Amino acid sequence: MCRHCGCSLTPESPGRVVEVIQDLLAENDRIAAHNRAHFDEHGVLAINVMSSPGAGKTALLEATIVALKGSCRIAVIEGDLATDNDAVRIRSHGVPAIQITTGAACHLDAQRVHAALHELPLAELDLLFIENVGNLVCPAAFDLGQHRNVTLLSVTEGDDKPAKYPVIFRASDLVVLSKIDLIDVMDDFDPARAAAALQGLGGETPMIETAVRRTPTMTAWLDWIQAELRGRAGIYERIPARGPLSAPISSGVGG
Repeated sequence: MCRHCGCSLTPESPGRVVEVIQDLLAENDRIAAHNRAHFDEHGVLAINVMSSPGAGKTALLEATIVALKGSCRIAVIEGDLATDNDAVRIRSHGVPAIQITTGAACHLDAQRVHAALHELPLAELDLLFIENVGNLVCPAAFDLGQHRNVTLLSVTEGDDKPAKYPVIFRASDLVVLSKIDLIDVMDDFDPARAAAALQGLGGETPMIETAVRRTPTMTAWLDWIQAELRGRAGIYERIPARGPLSAPISSGVGG
C-alpha cells in the first residue's frame, strides 16, 4: 500500500487520518494548480491517462504518436513503480519522454509531475500525455494539473469495472474501451454491459473503442484529441505567455 496517498494509514485514530489526508490533498491541489497554469501559459493540452496494469496505455500512446506525427508536437510523462521501459518505448518514436519511478507509491502526484516539467520543452509542445501508474484506485484522488482525464478499460478485463471502481470512472472525461480487436476471443466481455455500468454511475461520460494491434481502430480517439486541441486553442489565444517555467516547488508531497 502507498504511504503517500493515505491508503496505508490505519484506522486507530480516524480523526487524525482524515486530517492527514486532507492536508496531503490540499498541498497536492496547490501544486496541481501551479502545473496547470504552466500548461496554459505555454498552450499545452495535458491529458492524464489512467487504467489498471496491462490495459494498453503505452501501446495506445505509441499509436497516437505515430498517427499525429507532423501535425502535433507531443511529449509523455511516464509513471511506474520501477524501470524506464515505457519511456524507452515512447522515445523510440522520436518524442520526449520523462520516466517517473515512484518506488512504493501507487500513483503520480502533482509534485512529481512538476519536477518532470523542468525536463520538458513546454514552449515547443502542443500535447502532453501523463501516463499514470497502473491502478484503478489511488490515481483518481490526485489532481496533477491536467485538463482531461482518460481511463482505459480493456476487453481483457471485466465489463463490470466501472461499477467496481466508480471513483476513477466518475472522474473521467472519456473512457477508452481498448483492445477491441480481441473481442471475438473474449466472449465473457460484453461492451453493452460495460457501457451500462458506466451509465449507471449517473454521468454522461462517453466511451469509445480502440485497437492498435491486429485491426487498428483509432478514428474516434484521434477525433476526440483533435477536438480537445481545437477547444483549448481558443482559450490559449487569450492567455499571454509569461516566460519559462519557474524554479521547482519545494514540497513534501509524494516523497
